[in-house]
Amino acid sequence: MPGNVIVAQSGGPSPVINSSLRGVVETCHMFPDTFGTVYAGWHGIEGVLKEELLNLSVQDPEEIALLRYTPAAGSIGTCRYKLKKDQGEDFQRVMDVIKAHDIRYFFYNGGNDSMDTCHKVAQMAQEQGLDLVAVGVPKTIDNDVGDSEFKLIDHTPGYGSVARYWMSLVQNADEENRGSCPADPVLVLQAMGRKIGFIPAAARLADPNRELPLQIYMTESKVSLDQLCDNVNDQLRRDGRCIVVVSEGFDVGDFGQIKDSFGHTNFGASQMSVAQVVVNALNQRGLAARGAARGQVPGTDQRDTSAYASIVDLDEAYKVGQKAVEIAHSGENGWMATLLRRPGLIYSVDYDKAPLEKVANSERSFPEQWIAPSRIDVTDDFVRYAQPLIGEDWPSVPLINGRQRFARFKPIYADKKLPDYELQAARK
Repeated sequence: MPGNVIVAQSGGPSPVINSSLRGVVETCHMFPDTFGTVYAGWHGIEGVLKEELLNLSVQDPEEIALLRYTPAAGSIGTCRYKLKKDQGEDFQRVMDVIKAHDIRYFFYNGGNDSMDTCHKVAQMAQEQGLDLVAVGVPKTIDNDVGDSEFKLIDHTPGYGSVARYWMSLVQNADEENRGSCPADPVLVLQAMGRKIGFIPAAARLADPNRELPLQIYMTESKVSLDQLCDNVNDQLRRDGRCIVVVSEGFDVGDFGQIKDSFGHTNFGASQMSVAQVVVNALNQRGLAARGAARGQVPGTDQRDTSAYASIVDLDEAYKVGQKAVEIAHSGENGWMATLLRRPGLIYSVDYDKAPLEKVANSERSFPEQWIAPSRIDVTDDFVRYAQPLIGEDWPSVPLINGRQRFARFKPIYADKKLPDYELQAARK
C-alpha cells in the first residue's frame, strides 16, 4: 500500500522555492505504488501542527507546472516557527498528525533551522516506531547551509537567483550614480545577509573586471564604520563617485534591532536600516566631493521576484526536489538532498545526499580566502564560483493581459481527524 506524503517549507522564500516543490510533487506522482496522496503543510510546520493539510494530488497539473514560474511562498505558505527541544507537546502533535493521516513520507524545504526540524521529526518518528521517511530539501538565498569546505553541498537553491538580482541591481544603480554623481556622488545599497556575505559579494558579478567605483562591505569584512567613511572618501578623490554595497549584518552598532522567533535580527522590521546609518555617518563626516550620500534598501524583492530568477537555479531547485523523492523512494530516512559541483572548466553538478544531523543548524562561513586583501572586495575565485549560478538568459515568465500568471491551488484540505491545537510557543 502506498503511503501519504507531507511536503512543507519554512524560513524566508526564494524565487525558486516552488520549483523544488514542483520537483517533489511531480516526482511523487511518478511512483503511485510508493507515494499516495501528497499534502502540503499550509504555512510549513505550523500547518502540520494545526492539521491544515492542503491536498496537492487533486490540483490541476497545469497549476503544479506553473510552480516553476511562481516565486516566493504564496502557493503553500512558509513560517518561522521553530520546534525547540523543550516543546514536547508540539513534537507529539506532529507525530499524531502523521499517524492520523497515514503519512509515511515527510519532505521539509528550507535552510539551517528547517533541516533541524526535519532531523528532529525523523528522530522522534524512529523513537516511536513510526514507518516514516523524512528528507530535507535545501533552500536559502544566504547560501549558508552545509560546510565551509563545500563537501556537503556546493550551493543552495535560491542563491543563484539572488546573486543574479544583485548583479542586475548594481549594474542599474551604476547608471543612476554615473548620471547623478554631481549632486549624489555616493549611493549606499543594503543587501540581505545577517552573518554571511554571499549576497553582498554577488555585487561583484556586475563588474568582474573591476571598472566601477564599487566597494563591498560584508559582515566578515571586519571594517569599522570610520574606516568605511575613509575608504569612500578615498574613492571620491579618485573617481568623484562611489557605490557602496553593505550587508545588513555589517556592524554599525546598536540601531534598534528587532529579533524574530529564531533569535535572528529582523532587519526589515527594525527601527533603522544599516544603510541609513552608513548614509548618516558619511554625510555627517562630510564627503570629499560636492553633494550628499543617498541610500537604497531593497526589501523582500531580493527573494520574491520571478523576473530575476536564474534559469540554472530553477533547474537545479527542481532536480534537488526530485533527488529528495528518489532518496525517500529508496526508503532512506534522515537525509538532505544535495548538489555537488563537478571539477573542470564546464559547469555541472551531481545530485547526492548528506545526513541531516550534519546539516541541521549548520552554518557555512564565507571563505576568508575569497575576501580581497583590501577587505572591501572579493577575489576572482569567488567570481568563478558564483558566475555559473546566475545563468545567461532571462527566465520565461508567462503573462496574461500583461500580468504574470502564477500557480493558484484550490483550497481543498484533508478532513481533520484530531482536536484543534494551539501552538505550544504561542500559548500565554
